[in-house]
Amino acid sequence: MTAPDGVEGTCHPRFAPVRDLLRRRLRDGAEVGASVCVIEDGRTRVDLWGGLADRDSGTPWRRDTLVNTWSLTKTMAALVALALIDRGALDPEAPVARYWPEFATAGKQDVLVRHVLGHTSGVCGWEADVTLDDITDTGRAAALLAAQQPWWRPGAGSGYQAVTHGHLVGELVRRVTGRSLGTVLREEFTGPLGADYWLGAPETVDARVATPVPPDRSGAGHAAPDPASIPVRTLTNPLIPPTVTTTRAFLGAELGALGGQGNARSVARTQSVVSHGGTVDGRRYLSPATLENVFTVQSDGTDRVLGVPVRFGLGYALPTPEILPALPAGRICWWSGFGGSIVINDLDRRMTFAYVMNRMEPDLIGAANTTAYVEAVYACPAA
Repeated sequence: MTAPDGVEGTCHPRFAPVRDLLRRRLRDGAEVGASVCVIEDGRTRVDLWGGLADRDSGTPWRRDTLVNTWSLTKTMAALVALALIDRGALDPEAPVARYWPEFATAGKQDVLVRHVLGHTSGVCGWEADVTLDDITDTGRAAALLAAQQPWWRPGAGSGYQAVTHGHLVGELVRRVTGRSLGTVLREEFTGPLGADYWLGAPETVDARVATPVPPDRSGAGHAAPDPASIPVRTLTNPLIPPTVTTTRAFLGAELGALGGQGNARSVARTQSVVSHGGTVDGRRYLSPATLENVFTVQSDGTDRVLGVPVRFGLGYALPTPEILPALPAGRICWWSGFGGSIVINDLDRRMTFAYVMNRMEPDLIGAANTTAYVEAVYACPAA
């Protein structure tokens, strides 16, 4: 349904503050186009969208508009990894080299699968200079990572795998299944769930992809000025400008760290597998026992790349008050993307919240828009 304020979709009265926030931000120009979704105990409580998919042409943000979700994509890679753990095909305590023998070189023989999933591998960037074209050749880019040394002792704290995460997880998936990360995600999760989320999008979706509105400054600007520092090497090699995310080369690539295309509905639908104990609509995707692995803390301290405290579990961040103080204690896992997109899985409340947009804040994590929506969701009365 279309409201007089231009916000479309449905919203349960309990979540009216979320609708009001979206309406206000669209009116004030804090959003260009955006969508929000809350799924609670198997019911879609919020499914709203509004604004413009393309500011220059005036193309409206429609129900089926997609947008690049940046690092929120990593939560989709986590689902695939958890599925392999669930069936015993991947052991989080095993060395990566058990599945990917070439990875054992250059001192990485002790890097465990859980180190990769928890951003403690020491392989958070490329040693060699790489371009965007280089990293879209995911097999070649993964081989470069396999050949290099870790940048610190694996397991000794986190260094956010901003871009390499998708290549590391993706190569593990390929070695175990013989299929690509995007293929497994589609065949085992988004396809059966009917979720319009893509990692390696076909040309048929190109016309539905929203145009990003880049921030005034880059999130990489928070990095240390030393070009040899871990933050700079991780976040600027290569630089990935938001404007490339609507190109066919980017859309078709399976960049599992930052290249997924979706909307709040498809993100929430897919990730509700986690918040709903592994089963959606009577179909079991993950076991509750496997989901408990998510809450095994892999690191808890200042991240070498992000420069802020982050508590990482297996494949997701866990509640970290320094970043998202509105998150309550409990069995909650989450992650966000450059510019502010976010997904939160709250297992105690059987709730998943997702927000995606095209007007980007400059922050890699803890953006003001992210904080506003999280506060609005958790201010709503309990059922």
